[in-house]
Amino acid sequence: MIERKFVAQKIKEHQIEEFIVNSLKNVGHSRTKMIKTPLGEKIIIYASRPGLIVGRKGQNIKELTENLKRKFKLENPQIEISEVENISLDANIVAERIMGALERFGAEKFKAVGHKTMQNVMDAGALGVEIIVSGKIPSSRAKSWRFYQGYLKKCGDIALTGVNKAQTQAKLKTGTVGIKVSIMPPDTKLPDKVELIDTKQEEIEEVKESKEEDKTEKKDEKQAEKDEKKSKTKKPAKKEDEKNES
Repeated sequence: MIERKFVAQKIKEHQIEEFIVNSLKNVGHSRTKMIKTPLGEKIIIYASRPGLIVGRKGQNIKELTENLKRKFKLENPQIEISEVENISLDANIVAERIMGALERFGAEKFKAVGHKTMQNVMDAGALGVEIIVSGKIPSSRAKSWRFYQGYLKKCGDIALTGVNKAQTQAKLKTGTVGIKVSIMPPDTKLPDKVELIDTKQEEIEEVKESKEEDKTEKKDEKQAEKDEKKSKTKKPAKKEDEKNES
């Protein structure tokens, strides 16, 4: 069945992405894209720190290529690394940064980490952001803390396709802390946002311009008539002067 082939291919892609995420830590991994080419499988890794993925003299990327060949039986995997332009608008990178900050500073400064990260996302131009941290912070009982700002869609097609979501876990001494990040990027097209074009103002401006042109034409006509009258009145005076001279 052809459907089973598609399902098996998607499962394989998901397993490869999970393997890459587990192999590459603290590199700002965003997402992984696989493309089939005549030469083999092309794997594009989007990350904020491409230098750490490559390693010294390309050692890390060579090891990753060999592991992919051996574990997933890929014939000729070609790994390409692309740098993420705006890391503050990528939910996966933001979640990874929160995880690193919590593991480094502990659960005591989770509020400062949440507010600072939220402000950085909004300063990058996001329409809205939501960060949920769940776990035994700061007390021994598990709680959920929510940091949010701006406008964020919760339901509908925009919530599924237009909102960038990610989740990860931070391992602390008190236990595992869950982190969920949702970001609405600035280029999200909302269906309820309508822009009206003011056609009346354009018509009024055109009418005003035409009226001004008519006024200038009338002034020119009046000035021409005055000049003609003056020239007619001056001609007989010249004839009288000629008679007197004769």
